[in-house]
Amino acid sequence: MIPCRRDWMFSTLLFWLLITIPAAQGGAHDPPAMKTVVSVVGPRNLSYLPIDLMPLIGADREEGLEVSLKHVEGGGLAIKEMISRNSDFTVVGFPALMSLKAHGGDLVGVASVSDVPQFVLIVRKALENQVRRIHDLKGRIIGVHTSAVNAKTVAQQLLELLLRSDGLQPRDARVISTGQEWNKRIAMLDSGQVDAIVAEEPFASTMLTEGKVFFLVNLAEPQTTAHIPGAQVLHAALATRPDVVANDPEKVRKLVKALRRSLRWIAEHSPEELTDRLDITHPEERTQLLLCLKKYPRLFSKDGAFSNRQIQETNRFFHASTPDADSIRMEDLIDDRWAGRKE
Repeated sequence: MIPCRRDWMFSTLLFWLLITIPAAQGGAHDPPAMKTVVSVVGPRNLSYLPIDLMPLIGADREEGLEVSLKHVEGGGLAIKEMISRNSDFTVVGFPALMSLKAHGGDLVGVASVSDVPQFVLIVRKALENQVRRIHDLKGRIIGVHTSAVNAKTVAQQLLELLLRSDGLQPRDARVISTGQEWNKRIAMLDSGQVDAIVAEEPFASTMLTEGKVFFLVNLAEPQTTAHIPGAQVLHAALATRPDVVANDPEKVRKLVKALRRSLRWIAEHSPEELTDRLDITHPEERTQLLLCLKKYPRLFSKDGAFSNRQIQETNRFFHASTPDADSIRMEDLIDDRWAGRKE
């Protein structure tokens, strides 16, 4: 009996070694996830929610990536982080990339994040009887979240375009930086430090609900933007440096695929499910975000592809706001091999 028991124990041990060693070896040879940093306005800025969502649903890990988000207060700072090599990618309005090119910089758009732009020119409620059109802002103080010299943000370009659309020049108003932090901008409105702000959602709608402002122009409402060239500009695009494209195209491919997973998740889930996944616990922030997600159902791209409509509108927007840079065109600044292009 003893030899039989010894043989049985040896066979059992051999069996477990045969099934566990290959598994352990397989796990040991699994490649580690690529790490990458994305600089983006936020957190929880409406137009950039697909980027915030990406690591929360594991879209990056599904593609063998480990994405770290570096939240900043504006598009100019997001671009600066990438130029300074503190991030590999950024998400900004495409006209900001075109402005950077006009000033000697060089970034490449690799995917579309947004569909409908979310910019609103809000004005202090106390001025409702004095400011009825854009021309009435002459001599007043207007805020944008950030300003930059080497690359005008989309908010800066939009403000200049709006002023020109009603017979004013950019110098006819005083433009200051408000930052992205809500309480600071609210205090500036309440104290009269600014008369108007080029704002994004859901901040604009929150201020409207609280009775602090009124909407003068909303890019998402065609009836108020018919006279504004390029009003359907590409508000949010994923971009990177040319050296990342050249030296690490696999990282670009993985991130674009992860973004597409995030965009698809949003398209297939309700606004309530999206706010739940973002773990928004503040009741007022959750309410306003839900209102905006329901109000703007075409907010996000469905697949990350660049559309010919967006390209045409973005070119019109940039050339109207920056007439001395008409040689710069959006189609020359995109690499669509991963996200694709469509009508």
